Amino acid sequence: MATIEADVLTALEGFAGELLRPEDEGFEEARRIHNGLVDKRPALIARCRGVADVAAAVGLAREHGFELSVRGGGHNVSGRAVTDGGVMIDLSLMNGVHVDPARRTARAQGAVNWAELNRETQLHDLAVTGGFVSTTGIAGLTLGGGVGWLMGKHGLAADNLLSAEVVTADGTVLTASADENEDLFWGIRGGGGNFGVVTSFEYRLHPVGPTVTGGLVVHPFDAAGEMLRFFRDFTADVPDELILFAGVFHAPDGSGMKVAGVVVCHIGPFEQAEKDLEPVRSFGSPLDVQIGPMPYSVLNTLFDDGYPKGALNYWKSSFLSELSDAAIDTIVEQFATAPSTMTAWAIEHFHGEVTRVPVDATAIQHREPGYNSILTSVWLDPATTEENIAWTRTAHAAMAPFFAERRYVNYLDEDDAGDAVARAAYGPNYDRLVELKTKYDPENLFRLNSNIKPKV
Repeated sequence: MATIEADVLTALEGFAGELLRPEDEGFEEARRIHNGLVDKRPALIARCRGVADVAAAVGLAREHGFELSVRGGGHNVSGRAVTDGGVMIDLSLMNGVHVDPARRTARAQGAVNWAELNRETQLHDLAVTGGFVSTTGIAGLTLGGGVGWLMGKHGLAADNLLSAEVVTADGTVLTASADENEDLFWGIRGGGGNFGVVTSFEYRLHPVGPTVTGGLVVHPFDAAGEMLRFFRDFTADVPDELILFAGVFHAPDGSGMKVAGVVVCHIGPFEQAEKDLEPVRSFGSPLDVQIGPMPYSVLNTLFDDGYPKGALNYWKSSFLSELSDAAIDTIVEQFATAPSTMTAWAIEHFHGEVTRVPVDATAIQHREPGYNSILTSVWLDPATTEENIAWTRTAHAAMAPFFAERRYVNYLDEDDAGDAVARAAYGPNYDRLVELKTKYDPENLFRLNSNIKPKV
């Protein structure tokens, strides 16, 4: 196992945070992230308190040739927030949020998660598009694009980023915005962590809530195909205020019963939501209908229990060229043999404002109306790991005939790597991102991500 000698740490003299090596108390807890399948041991965890700490840790890794990883919320399934034998920058002590209700903006530090941001913004009946699981960190989600409940009306999280503070590979602290370092600002909105450590984010906020209309409708699994066809047809024309996702999953009561369902969020007036959602309520013979007024901050927690910290996760995701009958039949057929009662298969619908932004306006390319397939295998027993991973790969491969040549960065697992995957993730923006990477990180210090390699 790699070690970092005490004399090397003299470069971090004055470090205001915590420096943890494998023998130190707190190291074991600090190296663990949300996905329990990730079991890596950094040689040093630099738990930063401020931007100066981040710059110092970046400098240490650069000068001594250590592999560098960056942990924001620690929620990304790939586990690239943790290096094995290198230096991990841990932002968990940097979790402040400031809301300016007059300007409708919020500035949040790099370790804030969506539950924490929502708590502050909802005091003023404001919000920005955030993750579907409230414990997800704002940093990774925003840098990868930022899919969420509000994207139909307000676009992605990245579309609402006004500025960011970035520590680049040479230790320089830059502001990236429409007026400063515009090229970097373009790149961090979808290019992931390829260009530096983002220590704070400034968002544009929108009037949302505090009460929205949301919830789910659950159908028997033997009606899954019919329900998914209804979902496809219904989502052909829905208002921006309404987001629907559908899929197959297991009943949350622990029985292991497979079911199908639709999850909704409507941020328009209650009367309009009732009218728009009436076909969803009345379709078929549902087992349960739980749609009604609820706080937006509560809606954002509906999936939390399905992804507990420490559970073992392995995901596969790709966009669909269309949600055809054959694709639907394949999803249902494959899910029938899912080995874990925690596993789910969701179909995310893209429409509205997120699809009106030009493809080259930001680094994220996903601007077409359509659907994303995300298969999230989750289990608790390590003895079943091989079985669950094998099943996930087989089920995902069965969908290959229906996939478009696009993939969402934030859903890529650890084995989704290489130039071909990067090109699928960044699409027509890839070459421009290579130029940007070559400018800001020519030595590829920030490579534990969906990596864009600089020119040699």
